[in-house]
Amino acid sequence: MHPDTLPAIAMLLSALLLCGAANAQTLYRWVDKDGGVHYSQQKPPPSDAKSIEQKRLGPAPAADTESGQIPFTVRQAMTNYPVILYTSPNCKSGCPEARALLQKRGVPFRDVGVFEQSMNDYLKKIAGEALVPTLTVGSQVLKGFEENAFNETLDSAGYPKTSQFTGAMPQPPEPAGLPKPAPPDQPPAEGAPAPAGAAPPPQPANP
Repeated sequence: MHPDTLPAIAMLLSALLLCGAANAQTLYRWVDKDGGVHYSQQKPPPSDAKSIEQKRLGPAPAADTESGQIPFTVRQAMTNYPVILYTSPNCKSGCPEARALLQKRGVPFRDVGVFEQSMNDYLKKIAGEALVPTLTVGSQVLKGFEENAFNETLDSAGYPKTSQFTGAMPQPPEPAGLPKPAPPDQPPAEGAPAPAGAAPPPQPANP
């Protein structure tokens, strides 16, 4: 690095550090293919950078999912440790508390309803029993709601302690092998044979 660039870098760092929480930024330090060291607020293209260091200056600004902005730390945690919450319509204790904790922390999660035998069997394969709520954070499985255990696991996965979203949170993809809900019973099409064991259709009354 040329000595003449040091004052400029110092001024940039000072300006960013003086910004308030609302204007907090991420600073990237990267080395180009010629060995030059750069500092910027924009992430450099991977093809031009040999090594990249990211530094958070102050608290992260709130993210607006409507504009497609997801904080880097949240996006990274979602990729490495997706969060799935298994609940059921009859779960009145534990499930509401689990949802509230995830929403308060701003943890993107997918809420999967367990109300069919196929889903019971699927959950047994994951957790050993069909118990709700069950939370999975990557490969970690937490059965039942226990606030400290939830928080410790989410902390270890790198999720923020408070929400960084101003709009609706994104959802991780569905877990692999998730059974599809059974379609509702549909009456057979006109002229189609009735399924085996089905009662014959009612005949119209004589006028």
